[in-house]
Amino acid sequence: MATNGKATNIVWHKSSVGKLSRQELLKQKGCVIWITGLSGSGKSTLACALCQALYSRGKLTYILDGDNVRHGLNRDLSFKAEDRAENIRRIGEVAKLFADAGIICIASVISPYRRDRDACRELLPEGDFIEVFMDVPLQICEARDPKGLYKLARAGKIKGFTGIDDPYEPPLNCELVLPQKGNNCASPCEMAETVISYLEERGYLQA
Repeated sequence: MATNGKATNIVWHKSSVGKLSRQELLKQKGCVIWITGLSGSGKSTLACALCQALYSRGKLTYILDGDNVRHGLNRDLSFKAEDRAENIRRIGEVAKLFADAGIICIASVISPYRRDRDACRELLPEGDFIEVFMDVPLQICEARDPKGLYKLARAGKIKGFTGIDDPYEPPLNCELVLPQKGNNCASPCEMAETVISYLEERGYLQA
């Protein structure tokens, strides 16, 4: 019997079909691709392009989009610091389950705080958490403003908005950085291919 957090008298029940067997079935290795960056940096666009590109190669993926997850699993959470931490913790735990199932999980979330991203990394075996930083300057993200959120934040109608009155902490040792070079930005498909090359080089697209 074990105690984990507030849960007591619990026992881990091991399945007769393990991760390696599931990966052999899917002909791929489960992992988490964690796409982080400011709102408007292109996280969701990259996630969708990457999902489509891997699908065309016969690979099974699932996207955990920050907004989508708040429609269900995390709908009880606000955007206060403590709730943001819990939001990321839950997404990290779900992503871990997808990776254990042999699925390539693509998490597309602002996840502004390093400690929360690092905590998610620690949930997975070494190498299975692939942090992708969308390194797009605030002024470009704000100019894009696809959801109109920056405008609302500047008007004081949204409090604690990342990049305006709440910090974003860039990764210090991420696996991939996809930078914005002046006015030149790689297409979503080009960025997806950069990520896929990383996966191929490290054997994630085969069992």
